[in-house]
Amino acid sequence: MAGHFDLEPYKTPLLFLGVAGVVVPLFRRLRISPVLGFLLAGMAIGPYGFGRLNKMLSLDLPFIAGGESIAAVAAFGVVFLMFNIGLELSLERLHLLRRFVFGLGSLQVAVCGVALFAAARAFGLSQPTSVVLGAALALSSTAITVPVLAERRRLNTLSGRAIFSVLLFQDLIVAPILFVTAQFGGAAEAGTSLFWTFAPALIGVALIVGAGRLALRPLFQLVAAARSTELFMAACLLVVIGAAVTAAYAGLSMALGAFIAGLLLAETEFRRAVELAIDPFKGLLLGLFFVSVGAGLDPLEVIAHPTVTLGIAFGIIAIKTPLITALARLFGPKLRESRKIGLMLGPGGEFAFLIVTAAQSAGLVSTELGGQVMIGVTLSMALIPLIAIVATRPGKAEKLPAGPAPDELAPASRVIIVGYGRVGQIVGALMRVHNVDYICVDGDARIAAQARGRGEPVYWGDATRRDFLDRCGLAQARALVVTMHTPSAVDAVVRQAREARDDLTIVARARDAAHARALYKLGATDAVPETMEASLQLSEAALVDIGVPMGLVIASIHEQRDLYRKALVAEESEAPPARPFIGRRKKR
Repeated sequence: MAGHFDLEPYKTPLLFLGVAGVVVPLFRRLRISPVLGFLLAGMAIGPYGFGRLNKMLSLDLPFIAGGESIAAVAAFGVVFLMFNIGLELSLERLHLLRRFVFGLGSLQVAVCGVALFAAARAFGLSQPTSVVLGAALALSSTAITVPVLAERRRLNTLSGRAIFSVLLFQDLIVAPILFVTAQFGGAAEAGTSLFWTFAPALIGVALIVGAGRLALRPLFQLVAAARSTELFMAACLLVVIGAAVTAAYAGLSMALGAFIAGLLLAETEFRRAVELAIDPFKGLLLGLFFVSVGAGLDPLEVIAHPTVTLGIAFGIIAIKTPLITALARLFGPKLRESRKIGLMLGPGGEFAFLIVTAAQSAGLVSTELGGQVMIGVTLSMALIPLIAIVATRPGKAEKLPAGPAPDELAPASRVIIVGYGRVGQIVGALMRVHNVDYICVDGDARIAAQARGRGEPVYWGDATRRDFLDRCGLAQARALVVTMHTPSAVDAVVRQAREARDDLTIVARARDAAHARALYKLGATDAVPETMEASLQLSEAALVDIGVPMGLVIASIHEQRDLYRKALVAEESEAPPARPFIGRRKKR
């Protein structure tokens, strides 16, 4: 007789996976943001949607019992998002954004916080409560705003960069706001010294940065040498979750710890492969986060207290949007871009939940008021995908900030060199001579590390995978040069690249004439057999050494190379390619 099977632990995961499998394809087909789909699905399957009906009818259908059942796991959606953003940035890029981060970011939090404080006081709330609520509602949603901008391809515009910079400053300011909340609450454990309060946070950041500088590259080199996809993925998860937990233990947000880890890995040769490894986790966990946000929204509470809940939701947006728009104008963006910044940062954010919960524990906010504030913030967050449709309507092209753009986000196309052995290094050197932008990929971690040490743009990874080539910018590449010595690997790269783009110039290294013919059939623009090039170079050296003029030698070498290539491409050519291009002896 079969033993009893407990379905309860599997209900929520199965329900979420079902939602992900239905919502995302459906909303993509309807050209609606999947974020909005996850929020609506969360409302439907949550405890206040069909879950309430499920309880009323005493059914046993698998609906989410409560937001807390998935909140802990869903929080990692934001963690993986911020880690991925760190990977897409670099320290140089962060330095370029410092004016927006610390200038616009600090002004936004201060000015909006004061305005919301004044609004709270006008409604009769006490001064400490108004301070805490003003600070909490001044923050915006990183978890929803950034994916929505990325989905609409607006993250790398001037307004997108400014929005991200402000959100980054808001992540940094969460710890001080929590400190102020504890102080207003009179919590003894908050301490009397600001320095000792922030000491754990400073130590945590120093530990993440120090350990990352010392251990990340050796760790991934060791894992890469094992050539195991599973081990590499495990190392990626260890870094992301380890950095997040370290930051949380030190009193910072988990997202900030993951962001720092991503920044550190962005400077290494493993960045592209790490992006590829964590991308599925980021997408699933972010979806779970949005479902959890939607599940926390009680429509009956909105109906029961429409004035308060809707007033909070639209009041936050009405107060913050014009203020942020005006502040953005001070930092350079034109009115159109400034309006986009104001609209996208106007709604509340997920950190408000953390701050309001802390304020309730400290006795600053009543349970009833805290619940209404959280519902108002959730409603405003749910409006972000709809606001983005209005805010990011097609218009005149936005100008990017002055200064060099980071290579990983620059829109300019470049040449991709696959294989960075002796041949690939010569190709890279010639690209530098002629000022052609390029990146290189090699499957040997040792070669990639040595090249990185020389300051060359080399990444470790498996270029035979289409998704990895996409990560390297195949869609915008000017050309692909394949210099790998393994014929099967060269074939795989050429096949994947040609399937991705019909117009791409693909130059590949071939083992011999037969391999070159096979590469042409796979779609290579040019296939260069090693034996042919060696014979041409030998001929050139011999002719020059015996006194034939250099110009005539070079011209004949080019002619022989062109004839050889035509012979290889010709389908009817089955014979060895030597006969067709050997010129006739001139009559004396």
